[in-house]
Amino acid sequence: MTNLLLATTENAHNQSTQYTSLSNPEIASVVAHINEEHLDELLGFLSAFTSLSTAKLDLIDAQMTDIYAEGIAIQTRPKISEDQPTDIQDNSLYEQTFFIAFAAPISQLDDLQAQYILLKQRADKKLGKKTIKLTKQVFDVQNSYRVSKNMLRLELNIPPLSGAKNTPRSTSVPTNEAGYAYLFDLEHNAMTDSTNDNKTGDYKANSSAVDDGEKNNVRPARSHCYYTLRKAWHNDDEIRAWVDVFLHGDTPGGNWAAALQTGESVVTKREFPEKVEHLQDGQAVLIVDETSMPTAARLLELWSNPKPPLVICVTQDAEDQRYFDTVKMCSDLNCDTENNGNNHFTILPIVTNQTNSGAELATLIDSKLGDYLTDNPLQIDKVWGALEANTAKALRPLLKDRLELSRTDVVVKVYWRHD
Repeated sequence: MTNLLLATTENAHNQSTQYTSLSNPEIASVVAHINEEHLDELLGFLSAFTSLSTAKLDLIDAQMTDIYAEGIAIQTRPKISEDQPTDIQDNSLYEQTFFIAFAAPISQLDDLQAQYILLKQRADKKLGKKTIKLTKQVFDVQNSYRVSKNMLRLELNIPPLSGAKNTPRSTSVPTNEAGYAYLFDLEHNAMTDSTNDNKTGDYKANSSAVDDGEKNNVRPARSHCYYTLRKAWHNDDEIRAWVDVFLHGDTPGGNWAAALQTGESVVTKREFPEKVEHLQDGQAVLIVDETSMPTAARLLELWSNPKPPLVICVTQDAEDQRYFDTVKMCSDLNCDTENNGNNHFTILPIVTNQTNSGAELATLIDSKLGDYLTDNPLQIDKVWGALEANTAKALRPLLKDRLELSRTDVVVKVYWRHD
């Protein structure tokens, strides 16, 4: 059965409509990526734009099956429960395909991102959830220094508007969120460096060897890069912020961060909240590498769950394990009084001495967790992690099998890709 539900209406059922296929060989990989990494968004679309109840959404599996010029197709089917015979499962949850329309048709795959973001924004707004923002922010660099061997902290601020005391240029920087991500415009600094003689400005390690004529043509290998807001707070009439950047080899983002000088501006083009709401109760385990340690650090500082989490921390270098040495649980003034003083969380370190990616690392993490639970019989209820793409893909089923948890309780995000 096919239910054709437009994002702008609630009832276009049982209609036979021909949709325009997009002839692009990359569509299959995009569909696979969305199914692997963005299942929560597909369920959000179904919740916002179909008549499926929350109770029924908890009983179904969903996957995107195709992308058309006019929208996306999402197929649902009943979850198969091992302890419930198929013949007595809910017969109302038969296999269905729902069509969710874009606000405007797309003509090529390059247009998909804009329409998908718009669809997500509309769904999140309808569901009362925080969502992605296509907002430009301008920060000024105040300082930069290492907080562990390979982690560079950028101290940023948003000063007040000229002549407007106590009114920063922006007041939308979140001060009580963990994992809030900004898409930094790396090209902004490449374009501005050639006009500032006192700044290194290029994306190479030996910037002093590049003359002014070469600098005019310098462009980063990537035009933008996501980094997590480590922490933000109001200080008198300005907003202050930390952004921690893992420096690993010759990378566009690392070179950009290392070249920034005090007084420079940095520009962000997009903002994205992290999915951590499920960690509010139950025994949690956090699984991080260098790219997601800033998210975990802020999570710990804002922790309101009475049970402290177990943290599995994977680093290439043992010295970077010291990143958590100064992190205290519930250190902010808005913490519940019953949790004050409970600054104990357990770190399980994994030091690899190599790039942290791939299925072998997933097996190592699962084994490390299994060994710990053998000696410390905890009942793990929730998981949040963020790792390299192949590691995350391999780790999710291992954790679900070991911990016997649902997909909504095991959130393992992709923060970077090895390629």
